[in-house]
Amino acid sequence: MASGEAASTAKAKYLQIADDIATQIRSGALAPGEAVPSETELMARYGVASGTVRKAIAELRTMQLIETHHGRGSYVRSRPPVQRKSSDRFRRAHRLAGKAAYLAEAEQSGGIPSVNVLFVGPTDAPSDIAERLGIKVGTKVLARKRRYFRDGTPTEEATSYLPWDVVKDIPEMFAENPGGGGIYARLEERGYVLAEFTETVRARLATKAESSALALSPGSPVIHLVRDAITSEGRVVEVCDTTMAADQFVLDYRFAARD
Repeated sequence: MASGEAASTAKAKYLQIADDIATQIRSGALAPGEAVPSETELMARYGVASGTVRKAIAELRTMQLIETHHGRGSYVRSRPPVQRKSSDRFRRAHRLAGKAAYLAEAEQSGGIPSVNVLFVGPTDAPSDIAERLGIKVGTKVLARKRRYFRDGTPTEEATSYLPWDVVKDIPEMFAENPGGGGIYARLEERGYVLAEFTETVRARLATKAESSALALSPGSPVIHLVRDAITSEGRVVEVCDTTMAADQFVLDYRFAARD
Protein backbone atom coordinates (compact mmCIF):
# COMPACT_ATOMS: atom_id res chain seq x y z
CA MET A 1 0.00 0.00 0.00
CA ALA A 2 1.37 3.43 -0.95
CA SER A 3 2.16 5.81 1.89
CA GLY A 4 -0.66 8.18 0.83
CA GLU A 5 -3.20 5.37 0.89
CA ALA A 6 -1.94 4.19 4.27
CA ALA A 7 -2.34 7.67 5.73
CA SER A 8 -5.83 7.96 4.28
CA THR A 9 -6.81 4.57 5.76
CA ALA A 10 -5.43 5.51 9.19
CA LYS A 11 -7.36 8.78 9.14
CA ALA A 12 -10.56 6.99 8.15
CA LYS A 13 -10.05 4.57 11.04
CA TYR A 14 -9.62 7.15 13.79
CA LEU A 15 -12.52 9.17 12.44
CA GLN A 16 -14.66 6.01 12.49
CA ILE A 17 -13.72 5.40 16.12
CA ALA A 18 -14.50 9.02 17.01
CA ASP A 19 -17.82 8.82 15.15
CA ASP A 20 -18.79 5.59 16.95
CA ILE A 21 -18.10 7.09 20.37
CA ALA A 22 -19.82 10.37 19.42
CA THR A 23 -22.92 8.41 18.43
CA GLN A 24 -22.92 6.64 21.82
CA ILE A 25 -22.64 9.99 23.62
CA ARG A 26 -25.43 11.65 21.62
CA SER A 27 -27.73 8.65 22.06
CA GLY A 28 -27.14 8.58 25.81
CA ALA A 29 -25.43 5.19 25.77
CA LEU A 30 -22.46 7.02 27.27
CA ALA A 31 -23.93 9.41 29.84
CA PRO A 32 -22.54 12.79 30.95
CA GLY A 33 -19.71 12.22 33.42
CA GLU A 34 -19.25 8.58 32.37
CA ALA A 35 -15.76 7.32 31.56
CA VAL A 36 -14.88 6.72 27.91
CA PRO A 37 -13.40 3.23 27.28
CA SER A 38 -9.67 3.19 27.98
CA GLU A 39 -7.00 3.34 25.31
CA THR A 40 -6.28 -0.36 25.81
CA GLU A 41 -9.97 -1.27 25.44
CA LEU A 42 -10.34 0.76 22.27
CA MET A 43 -7.16 -0.71 20.75
CA ALA A 44 -8.52 -4.23 21.32
CA ARG A 45 -12.06 -3.37 20.15
CA TYR A 46 -10.99 -1.79 16.88
CA GLY A 47 -7.73 -3.64 16.25
CA VAL A 48 -5.67 -0.46 15.94
CA ALA A 49 -2.48 1.00 17.37
CA SER A 50 -2.38 3.42 20.32
CA GLY A 51 -1.64 6.38 18.04
CA THR A 52 -4.91 5.87 16.15
CA VAL A 53 -6.88 5.75 19.41
CA ARG A 54 -5.21 8.93 20.65
CA LYS A 55 -6.16 10.73 17.45
CA ALA A 56 -9.76 9.59 17.91
CA ILE A 57 -9.79 10.88 21.49
CA ALA A 58 -8.29 14.19 20.34
CA GLU A 59 -11.04 14.45 17.70
CA LEU A 60 -13.72 13.97 20.38
CA ARG A 61 -12.11 16.71 22.51
CA THR A 62 -12.16 19.03 19.51
CA MET A 63 -15.87 18.25 19.13
CA GLN A 64 -16.28 19.26 22.80
CA LEU A 65 -17.88 15.90 23.62
CA ILE A 66 -15.31 14.69 26.15
CA GLU A 67 -12.74 16.07 28.54
CA THR A 68 -9.47 14.40 29.47
CA HIS A 69 -7.93 14.49 32.95
CA HIS A 70 -4.26 13.59 33.27
CA GLY A 71 -3.83 10.23 34.97
CA ARG A 72 -7.58 9.58 35.15
CA GLY A 73 -8.68 9.16 31.55
CA SER A 74 -11.40 10.73 29.41
CA TYR A 75 -15.00 11.41 30.41
CA VAL A 76 -18.17 12.47 28.65
CA ARG A 77 -18.48 16.20 29.09
CA SER A 78 -21.24 17.51 31.35
CA ARG A 79 -22.28 20.76 29.70
CA PRO A 80 -24.25 23.42 31.53
CA PRO A 81 -26.98 25.19 29.55
CA VAL A 82 -25.68 27.73 27.05
CA GLN A 83 -25.45 31.34 28.21
CA ARG A 84 -26.21 34.18 25.85
CA LYS A 85 -23.83 37.12 25.67
CA SER A 86 -26.06 39.83 24.27
CA SER A 87 -26.18 43.58 23.97
CA ASP A 88 -29.13 43.61 26.39
CA ARG A 89 -26.81 42.68 29.26
CA PHE A 90 -25.61 46.32 29.42
CA ARG A 91 -29.01 47.93 29.72
CA ARG A 92 -29.06 50.75 32.26
CA ALA A 93 -32.22 49.21 33.75
CA HIS A 94 -30.14 46.30 35.05
CA ARG A 95 -27.72 48.66 36.78
CA LEU A 96 -30.57 50.67 38.31
CA ALA A 97 -31.99 47.40 39.62
CA GLY A 98 -28.65 46.73 41.30
CA LYS A 99 -27.56 43.93 38.97
CA ALA A 100 -24.17 43.77 37.29
CA ALA A 101 -24.16 42.54 33.68
CA TYR A 102 -23.03 38.97 34.36
CA LEU A 103 -25.54 38.40 37.15
CA ALA A 104 -28.44 39.76 35.09
CA GLU A 105 -27.49 37.59 32.14
CA ALA A 106 -26.99 34.37 34.11
CA GLU A 107 -30.27 34.80 35.97
CA GLN A 108 -32.16 35.29 32.70
CA SER A 109 -30.78 32.02 31.34
CA GLY A 110 -31.71 30.09 34.47
CA GLY A 111 -28.29 29.49 36.02
CA ILE A 112 -26.89 30.21 39.48
CA PRO A 113 -24.06 32.73 39.01
CA SER A 114 -21.09 33.36 41.27
CA VAL A 115 -17.81 35.25 41.00
CA ASN A 116 -14.35 34.86 42.49
CA VAL A 117 -12.33 38.09 42.67
CA LEU A 118 -8.70 37.24 41.90
CA PHE A 119 -7.08 40.68 42.08
CA VAL A 120 -7.98 44.34 42.60
CA GLY A 121 -5.24 46.93 42.55
CA PRO A 122 -2.93 49.19 40.56
CA THR A 123 -0.95 47.86 37.60
CA ASP A 124 0.95 49.21 34.62
CA ALA A 125 -1.16 49.38 31.47
CA PRO A 126 -0.09 46.79 28.85
CA SER A 127 0.43 48.17 25.35
CA ASP A 128 -2.87 46.97 23.86
CA ILE A 129 -4.86 48.25 26.84
CA ALA A 130 -3.03 51.57 26.87
CA GLU A 131 -3.84 52.08 23.19
CA ARG A 132 -7.55 51.54 23.82
CA LEU A 133 -7.56 53.85 26.85
CA GLY A 134 -5.62 56.53 24.99
CA ILE A 135 -2.77 56.60 27.50
CA LYS A 136 0.97 55.85 27.44
CA VAL A 137 2.18 52.27 27.88
CA GLY A 138 3.04 51.64 31.53
CA THR A 139 0.71 54.32 32.89
CA LYS A 140 -0.85 53.31 36.21
CA VAL A 141 -4.38 51.92 35.90
CA LEU A 142 -6.72 50.00 38.18
CA ALA A 143 -7.06 46.31 37.34
CA ARG A 144 -9.99 44.18 38.51
CA LYS A 145 -9.57 40.47 37.67
CA ARG A 146 -12.46 38.03 38.22
CA ARG A 147 -13.37 34.44 37.45
CA TYR A 148 -17.07 33.77 36.83
CA PHE A 149 -18.99 30.57 37.49
CA ARG A 150 -22.39 29.24 36.54
CA ASP A 151 -23.83 26.39 38.57
CA GLY A 152 -20.33 25.89 40.00
CA THR A 153 -18.64 25.57 36.59
CA PRO A 154 -16.05 28.20 35.61
CA THR A 155 -17.21 29.92 32.43
CA GLU A 156 -15.04 32.97 31.93
CA GLU A 157 -12.19 35.04 33.30
CA ALA A 158 -12.14 38.81 32.87
CA THR A 159 -9.85 41.71 33.75
CA SER A 160 -11.14 45.28 33.70
CA TYR A 161 -8.66 48.12 33.29
CA LEU A 162 -9.78 51.61 34.36
CA PRO A 163 -7.93 54.96 34.13
CA TRP A 164 -6.43 55.90 37.48
CA ASP A 165 -7.64 59.50 37.34
CA VAL A 166 -11.21 58.23 36.89
CA VAL A 167 -11.25 55.71 39.77
CA LYS A 168 -8.83 57.12 42.37
CA ASP A 169 -11.62 58.99 44.17
CA ILE A 170 -14.20 56.19 43.94
CA PRO A 171 -13.46 53.93 46.95
CA GLU A 172 -15.97 51.26 45.91
CA MET A 173 -13.81 50.54 42.84
CA PHE A 174 -11.08 49.19 45.11
CA ALA A 175 -13.41 46.82 46.96
CA GLU A 176 -13.96 43.21 45.87
CA ASN A 177 -17.68 43.99 45.68
CA PRO A 178 -18.20 47.46 44.18
CA GLY A 179 -21.89 47.42 45.13
CA GLY A 180 -25.21 47.01 43.35
CA GLY A 181 -25.04 47.44 39.59
CA GLY A 182 -21.28 46.84 39.52
CA ILE A 183 -18.54 49.19 38.39
CA TYR A 184 -20.66 50.72 35.61
CA ALA A 185 -23.19 51.94 38.17
CA ARG A 186 -20.38 53.51 40.23
CA LEU A 187 -18.97 55.24 37.14
CA GLU A 188 -22.34 56.70 36.20
CA GLU A 189 -22.93 57.92 39.75
CA ARG A 190 -19.75 60.00 39.36
CA GLY A 191 -20.89 61.53 36.09
CA TYR A 192 -19.28 59.13 33.60
CA VAL A 193 -22.47 58.40 31.67
CA LEU A 194 -21.98 55.37 29.42
CA ALA A 195 -23.18 55.86 25.87
CA GLU A 196 -21.60 53.04 23.88
CA PHE A 197 -19.77 49.73 24.10
CA THR A 198 -17.52 48.32 21.41
CA GLU A 199 -16.29 44.73 21.33
CA THR A 200 -13.54 42.91 19.45
CA VAL A 201 -14.13 39.15 19.32
CA ARG A 202 -11.98 36.29 18.09
CA ALA A 203 -11.84 32.53 18.57
CA ARG A 204 -8.63 30.65 19.36
CA LEU A 205 -7.33 27.67 21.29
CA ALA A 206 -6.95 28.01 25.05
CA THR A 207 -3.51 28.47 26.53
CA LYS A 208 -2.37 26.06 29.23
CA ALA A 209 -3.17 28.63 31.93
CA GLU A 210 -6.63 29.30 30.49
CA SER A 211 -7.39 25.57 30.25
CA SER A 212 -6.53 25.23 33.93
CA ALA A 213 -8.52 28.32 35.00
CA LEU A 214 -11.65 27.30 33.09
CA ALA A 215 -11.36 23.52 33.64
CA LEU A 216 -11.04 22.85 29.90
CA SER A 217 -9.56 19.87 28.11
CA PRO A 218 -6.26 20.51 26.29
CA GLY A 219 -6.87 22.04 22.88
CA SER A 220 -10.32 23.40 23.74
CA PRO A 221 -11.46 26.59 21.98
CA VAL A 222 -12.09 29.85 23.79
CA ILE A 223 -13.66 33.16 22.83
CA HIS A 224 -11.39 36.14 23.45
CA LEU A 225 -13.47 39.31 23.77
CA VAL A 226 -12.14 42.79 24.48
CA ARG A 227 -14.70 45.50 25.25
CA ASP A 228 -14.40 49.30 25.52
CA ALA A 229 -16.91 51.23 27.66
CA ILE A 230 -17.28 54.71 26.20
CA THR A 231 -18.92 57.75 27.81
CA SER A 232 -21.23 60.26 26.19
CA GLU A 233 -18.18 62.55 25.93
CA GLY A 234 -16.31 59.93 23.91
CA ARG A 235 -13.85 58.78 26.57
CA VAL A 236 -13.00 55.11 27.12
CA VAL A 237 -13.33 54.62 30.88
CA GLU A 238 -12.92 50.83 30.95
CA VAL A 239 -11.34 48.11 28.84
CA CYS A 240 -12.46 44.61 29.76
CA ASP A 241 -10.31 41.71 28.51
CA THR A 242 -12.34 38.48 28.73
CA THR A 243 -11.63 34.82 27.95
CA MET A 244 -14.71 32.56 27.73
CA ALA A 245 -15.17 28.80 27.39
CA ALA A 246 -16.45 28.67 23.80
CA ASP A 247 -18.87 25.77 24.32
CA GLN A 248 -20.76 27.64 27.04
CA PHE A 249 -21.65 30.81 25.17
CA VAL A 250 -23.61 32.08 22.21
CA LEU A 251 -22.76 35.65 21.20
CA ASP A 252 -26.03 37.38 20.39
CA TYR A 253 -25.99 40.98 19.17
CA ARG A 254 -28.60 43.49 18.10
CA PHE A 255 -27.79 46.69 16.28
CA ALA A 256 -29.62 49.27 14.22
CA ALA A 257 -29.62 49.30 10.44
CA ARG A 258 -27.94 52.40 9.01
CA ASP A 259 -28.20 54.32 5.76
